[in-house]
Amino acid sequence: MADQEMESMMALEVKDGDRSIRFCEGKSFGANRSVAGELVFQTGMVGYPESITDPSYRGQILVITFPLVGNYGVPARDEKDAILQDLPAYFEASEIHIAGLVVATYCGEEFSHHLATSSLGTWLKEQNVPAICGVDTRALTKRIREKGSMLGRLLMQTGTQRLNNGSATPNGISTPNGTATPSMTSSLTSLNAANGPFSVNGINGVSEHLHKAKEIAVYEEIEWYDPNIRNLVADVSTPEPKLYSPSPSSALRHPSGRPVRVVCVDVGLKYNQLRCLVNRGVEVQVVPWDYDFPQLAGKDYDGLFISNGPGDPAMMESTAKHIGAALKEARTPIFGICLGHQLLARAAGAETVKMKFGNRGHNIPCTNMLSGKCYITSQNHGFAVDAGTLPTEWTELFVNANDQSNEGIRHINRPYFSVQFHPESTPGPRDTEFLFDVFIQTILRTIGDPQKMQQPVVFPGGDAAENAALKPKVNVKKVLVLGSGGLSIGQAGEFDYSGSQAIKALKEEGIYTILINPNIATIQTSKGLADKVYFLPVNAEFVRKVIKQEQPDAIYVTFGGQTALQVGIQLKDEFEALGVKVLGTPIDTIITTEDRELFARSMESIGAPCAKSKSASNIDEALDAVEGIGYPVIIRAAYALGGLGSGFAENKAQLLDLCNKAFAVSPQVLIERSMKGWKEIEYEVVRDAQDNCITVCNMENFDPLGIHTGDSVVVAPSQTLSDEDYNMLRTTAVRVIRHLGVVGECNIQYALNPDSREYCIIEVNARLSRSSALASKATGYPLAFIAAKLGLNIPLNEIKNTVTKVTSACFEPSLDYVVVKIPRWDLKKFTRVSTLLGSSMKSVGEVMSIGRTFEEAIQKAIRSVDPSNLGFNETTALMSIDIDTELQTPSDQRMFALANAMHNGYSVEKIWQMTRIDKWFLHKLKGLSDFGKEMREYGVDSISPSLMRRAKSMGFSDRQLALFWDSNEQHVRRTRIEAGVMPVVKQIDTVAAEFPAYTNYLYLTYNGAENDVHFDDRGTMVLGSGVYRIGSSVEFDWCSVRAVRTLRDAGHKTVMVNYNPETVSTDYDEADRLYFENITLENVLDIYQLEHSSGVMLSMGGQTPNNISLPLYRSNVRVLGTSPEMIDTAENRYKFSRMLDRLGVDQPQWKELTSTEEAKAFCKKVKYPVLVRPSYVLSGAAMNTVYSEHDLGNYLAQAVDVSKDHPVVITKYIENAKEIEMDAVARNGTMIGHFVSEHVENAGIHSGDATLILPPQDREAQRQDIVRAPGDGRRAWRWPSASDLHHTS
Repeated sequence: MADQEMESMMALEVKDGDRSIRFCEGKSFGANRSVAGELVFQTGMVGYPESITDPSYRGQILVITFPLVGNYGVPARDEKDAILQDLPAYFEASEIHIAGLVVATYCGEEFSHHLATSSLGTWLKEQNVPAICGVDTRALTKRIREKGSMLGRLLMQTGTQRLNNGSATPNGISTPNGTATPSMTSSLTSLNAANGPFSVNGINGVSEHLHKAKEIAVYEEIEWYDPNIRNLVADVSTPEPKLYSPSPSSALRHPSGRPVRVVCVDVGLKYNQLRCLVNRGVEVQVVPWDYDFPQLAGKDYDGLFISNGPGDPAMMESTAKHIGAALKEARTPIFGICLGHQLLARAAGAETVKMKFGNRGHNIPCTNMLSGKCYITSQNHGFAVDAGTLPTEWTELFVNANDQSNEGIRHINRPYFSVQFHPESTPGPRDTEFLFDVFIQTILRTIGDPQKMQQPVVFPGGDAAENAALKPKVNVKKVLVLGSGGLSIGQAGEFDYSGSQAIKALKEEGIYTILINPNIATIQTSKGLADKVYFLPVNAEFVRKVIKQEQPDAIYVTFGGQTALQVGIQLKDEFEALGVKVLGTPIDTIITTEDRELFARSMESIGAPCAKSKSASNIDEALDAVEGIGYPVIIRAAYALGGLGSGFAENKAQLLDLCNKAFAVSPQVLIERSMKGWKEIEYEVVRDAQDNCITVCNMENFDPLGIHTGDSVVVAPSQTLSDEDYNMLRTTAVRVIRHLGVVGECNIQYALNPDSREYCIIEVNARLSRSSALASKATGYPLAFIAAKLGLNIPLNEIKNTVTKVTSACFEPSLDYVVVKIPRWDLKKFTRVSTLLGSSMKSVGEVMSIGRTFEEAIQKAIRSVDPSNLGFNETTALMSIDIDTELQTPSDQRMFALANAMHNGYSVEKIWQMTRIDKWFLHKLKGLSDFGKEMREYGVDSISPSLMRRAKSMGFSDRQLALFWDSNEQHVRRTRIEAGVMPVVKQIDTVAAEFPAYTNYLYLTYNGAENDVHFDDRGTMVLGSGVYRIGSSVEFDWCSVRAVRTLRDAGHKTVMVNYNPETVSTDYDEADRLYFENITLENVLDIYQLEHSSGVMLSMGGQTPNNISLPLYRSNVRVLGTSPEMIDTAENRYKFSRMLDRLGVDQPQWKELTSTEEAKAFCKKVKYPVLVRPSYVLSGAAMNTVYSEHDLGNYLAQAVDVSKDHPVVITKYIENAKEIEMDAVARNGTMIGHFVSEHVENAGIHSGDATLILPPQDREAQRQDIVRAPGDGRRAWRWPSASDLHHTS
């Protein structure tokens, strides 16, 4: 295995001035040869087949910043285009044009797509193009960004060398060809010790033990090569003229009867430019780059098109000369793209300049100087037009909204124009494809009236000043924001986050804010955010009263979930009379998206496909509807939260059952064709009042359609969509949102057939949702903050990206990592509740994890859901039913069913047949399962550093490895650190390192070579609450955020650690540094050591941080606040009881027991009823009141494994007792503040479920002595009076 690994090694070197720098070593997965060229990066997340066949990349070594490449394979090379029949259907050229490819992670042969016929590596080998994986592409991108475009070379391994005590000795026996190897290049300078010749996977770490003889790779030497010194266009242009004709049915005709013809000057033509022209009905004559078309093409063409291409436009003087002749002749309209744009500018007399590193990506915003509108564009260029050198008769048409470089020009008196970006896309968004329509309409106008050649091109979109006047900024002084009220399934902490963001945005604009929200445990109701807070129910009656009292100018109903939305709908006809303007998305749009029948009709009107459906208001209508649709169907209740009242019906009985449930919560149901088994895809879309539209995040559900997205594992960005898939759905999303008139943010969900490009729109949420919070945290784009600004009619392109501080908010984030969300269920809390997952949401919270590989991210996410989860490995104890049933009928244990199935030898094919989870995901999980089995063959003292590094890069935790190696976490950690295997810290910056980031939104990864940040703050760490669950919810987020804000106000640097995307604490501007990471011993120690932290605050995050308090303390971590030993005293029933005995405080009889027999004996002694629970519990988890020996036996048999390792605590249950609570603040054991509350119900109702009154109303209880201090006397403190409480509050 080692020899095979060494045989496929490749080195990446970069040229920095006169120095040659060995950047890293990695694995080769392309052609077995070396290559040199210009090193460039591209930030697109899809479209690698289109990118590498783009002629504009000729001679360049392409670095793809998105770390997972090859996921959807490569389509058939021999399949021809339906119209351009001699051209390939799926590519931009008939060959690969890049010189080499650099990626972080390569999928290999486990690709997944219905069109794929081979892997990317196979195709690269066919085309003799080398490629390397295992590179820290983020570090490389940052280097190119800082240094500018540089030369690079990929060097194939020629053999190995034996290193004895630091000296190299040739070893011909180990070389592939059996000959002696050349000596190592002594001039190489290492970029980073982590990237030295011992780093097999190109990631951080050190070699095996250096004192031993070691085989190292030796690489071929080749010369540097700068492709820009030669005319690359001559390499890629057509050698002779070719004619492409449209289908007869769509062909446009000249008045003379001939086809309307465009001459296309091929200076590196992408085939989709050809498709865009021919599909619009024109005949295209493609001519070589140096073709003298003014002389040779005659007068039989009606328009001139100049394509994209590679290299320096200054080397194309003959082409510019020919274009110049056409400009003077002024006979036809002219349109240029990319290099064609630069050549047109040079022909007109302008200059071009080489950019520092160019613009290459699919998310670049360009502002139209005529209309003021901003478009998202696809780009690939290293040169730009110098707008300052344009002649007076030319003016700028488009400007880059990020770096202000020129993106388009037009003639002010003639029909000539060009753009720097790629309106034909492929890959990338199709937002500017209308420019081809503009060009052809201009041609037709000039054919009809030659005088039109004396007029400029007419562009759609109107005049910028008129557009701004039509939608001026809303002038409001006071705004009412509706919160979501109490948390519920489907409506949780995410609305605290979105509402808080909205209030921040309004305050930034100087607007007085009023909030209605009765939820005391939220940040948005805290002092210092909203100017005034009403703790009132969010319903029409109270909102009406507050409006009359406060007389606000405007109201937001889209930041409080379904609760606020319903109030907005109820008061829709009253707002005008009350003098209140609704900000953001209009109420009529909300009604359209909420009413299933209206929505279906609205989508039909624009040709957007929806599932065949019909609404019904009673059972009879539902039965009639299903006759025309056919089973299976899905029943959806209108105006319902979290899919409440919805489900799948295979027959009439199931239909009647579901309809009865749905009509109980809604007056209307929608019966839809079921597409169970299709992929479910989501897009978060943003639109402003000026009609600028972007998609911030796309997400792919791990589970196929059929499970509510709130209950599904979700991956961002999508992993198995091609560029065509991705942008087909993106284009539809933009079209739908514009049609609906959404202003702000919304979510659109699709069903996509995995075996074709058939898709249907499932629904649109015209408000902030849980998915919105996830998308915000996954991308770093503050959706709610931006949406609040857009509601004031501020254009997107006038808002800055808060991460980079310099780029526009009108852009689509590029991710150089992968995000996984997994829901958290607490179904075990309830008896006789179905654990099966379907279209109705059951989860109470969710976690999000970030990694540079899917494996790393999914393992982190599994651990985040519950501290007992180690990762993706066999977990027998969690399985309640057999594997086959679990796979076929998914429940909250599905992930463990997959792990157990793979551990038991189920093939990917078999699991796919049972689950319809995409095979790409299943192959990744199978790789984890197989690697876990392999790890069991090793021990902690026998594992090699390279295998340890590989395990960590795949997301295995120290605890997980300890399980495999029959060791403990501390031993594994010590071994790992001694081997030099440590995580690196990476930033989330929204732009894949293309621009510097000014926020510290961070995550840990083992798939990297260098840290993105320096560690000199010595900040105080605050550990957050982790996942929301029953008993630990938004109240701990409140604690965490208030702690961080207090520390910052006191001048302390802060480090927040949390992994819950629904929280305010994971908003990157709350703390000086945010680590979106698991709260585990391993992670907290790693961050503590990296940050050189001054201390860790555990007490603000609830039970999750408390669980690791003692291990942290024993690891010499400085824990701030209550001593971990005292925390343990309070948590450990035995220690706590002894303390109460010492203090003389009464307590019920209890005992910790390790066997069923002991438990029964104790219960007989103290008499039933008793309270049974495990030690160290959260909010009554697994806690039960038992009234008989029979009940006790059932509980102990089903709920817990009673043993020495898993003891249970049984306490005598005191009936008819009053329950009193006290919350206190103490310093050094002395109480300095306290609050007492009284339960309305008798003891026995958990505090979280009880009704509390503050101050206590029972005066008898107030006079009781409840605390007795040890020492002399019977010192006690009294219950405070109402006046005391009022004073202290």
